[in-house]
Amino acid sequence: MTYQHFKHEGWLYLLAFAIAFTLRFAQLGDMPLSDAEAAPALQALRISQSAATELAPHPFYILATSILFLLFGGGTNTLARIIPALIGSLLVLTPLLFDNRIKPRPSLLLAFFIALDPGLVAISRQAASPILAIVFTVLTVGFINKNRFTWAAVTAAFALLSGPSLWLGLLGIGIAYSIYQLAHTVIKKTVDHSEESDVPTTNLSASLFTPSNGLTLVFTFLLAGTLFFIVPGGLGAAFSSIPAFVNSWFDLSATTSSMVLISLLVYQPFALLLALIALIRGWVKGLRRIIFLSIWLLVALLLVIFLPARQIADLAWVLIPLNALASLELVRHLKVFPEERREVAGVTFLTVFIWLFAWLGMAGINWFPTDSSEFRLRIGILIGAVFLLVLSLLLVAAGWSIRVARIGGVWGMAVGLGLLGLSGLFGASGMRGVIFPELWWQPELPLQADLLRETVSQVSEMGTGNDDTASVVIVGINSPALEWALRENPVQMVNTLDPTSAPDMVITSFELNPTLVSAYRGQDFNWRQTPAWQATTPDAWFRWVTLREMPQTGEVIILWARSDLFLDN
Repeated sequence: MTYQHFKHEGWLYLLAFAIAFTLRFAQLGDMPLSDAEAAPALQALRISQSAATELAPHPFYILATSILFLLFGGGTNTLARIIPALIGSLLVLTPLLFDNRIKPRPSLLLAFFIALDPGLVAISRQAASPILAIVFTVLTVGFINKNRFTWAAVTAAFALLSGPSLWLGLLGIGIAYSIYQLAHTVIKKTVDHSEESDVPTTNLSASLFTPSNGLTLVFTFLLAGTLFFIVPGGLGAAFSSIPAFVNSWFDLSATTSSMVLISLLVYQPFALLLALIALIRGWVKGLRRIIFLSIWLLVALLLVIFLPARQIADLAWVLIPLNALASLELVRHLKVFPEERREVAGVTFLTVFIWLFAWLGMAGINWFPTDSSEFRLRIGILIGAVFLLVLSLLLVAAGWSIRVARIGGVWGMAVGLGLLGLSGLFGASGMRGVIFPELWWQPELPLQADLLRETVSQVSEMGTGNDDTASVVIVGINSPALEWALRENPVQMVNTLDPTSAPDMVITSFELNPTLVSAYRGQDFNWRQTPAWQATTPDAWFRWVTLREMPQTGEVIILWARSDLFLDN
């Protein structure tokens, strides 16, 4: 089935893409690279310099980024993140590939949900993130849906080169599709065919893996996976993504299941609310598309929760069906008849007013002890505000109409919860800086990478006449981010310092070193910082939700510079 498109649809998609592109590229290089980002970025840099290196299981990112480093003569934070940002922006356009299964208006809403989703924006601004696997997988399914099997073979090859996250996504889709097929035999007699089109049930792989398309997939995989046969190790890196994913079921992570659930509540409150409404409506009415998306959503969420090595970034696979469900539900509340506009506007204003009142009251709770009467009073006001909102909507439904109460309430929550989501977006993207921690950030974020880089450059300039010629030895610190920050200087990583050597600068952990004290001058720097998510009390979580304040643990390092490099020596 093909639905009729509406006027200005193309321009609105262009607007969604422009928003997505801006949010993913604005201040892209401001945040320092974490260890998880710096490791593959360093590998890309070495490839661009024709140096030998072992590749992590992210060959598409590493090889594509190495081309950028080669073209621009070196690596920067921005260049290291361009590929994920660009590919992540393209995800906004993927709903166009499903216009025969999703009506144009919810499809367009889905594009805007994707453009503004804090989680999808955050991982699109991180090097070697799951966004590559997500986009190429969605493109592959979309091209298959449009019978563009050659393009599907190309994007499938790119997906296979995108890292271990691909297998988590495919596992979730496979389990969800299998459960749906079993459930389909039960619900098929109650399906509302006037609203739903079938979820594809044909054997799409048979069409994709014809001899010609199979050759296209293999040829693309070989070319892209070896950078046109220049880096044959890329193929080994691609295949190593499978054992890396298997190992994730045996390794332990500092990310808890409660952090995953809190992330959904804080960063996607409006989409989550709409998705829950759509889920209930879909199962009650037997709407196939919603049933499949809800199964996919729950399976993907459970996989993240039960994955021992879970990361918040794995939650990105949940955001695709979540936003799809939200767009299918929101479209039902957009059409307002002329005679309803005043009433709907009034209900919207009332909902926003009560929501803002409740939020300000909730934020004020942070300033009172939990055992104080003021704290209990604030909690009572918060509960009262929620009760008042529900009562107001019920009175509107009884006095005017259920439709006016429903549409006005949804629009009011769209403004209130939408503002909360936008706040999370700017935080998760890093555009507010590194002071206020966010769940979507990579762990152990280096705080003073730029200051350390500037100090090394200044000392090198004073001692050698050039800001990037002084040698630096990093002793006993396993931090790719530190090596990345000093990439312009000759850097050597060692476990112990050779007492017969005298490098220009030495970086050690925060401890007194008599050998260095006698011949070097030291300066300490705050390095990796990690919020204490696991040891956090409910009060601290509440304070983080409202004020983004969280206790943090830090690591201090010392930069030692040889005394004879200074002018006063």
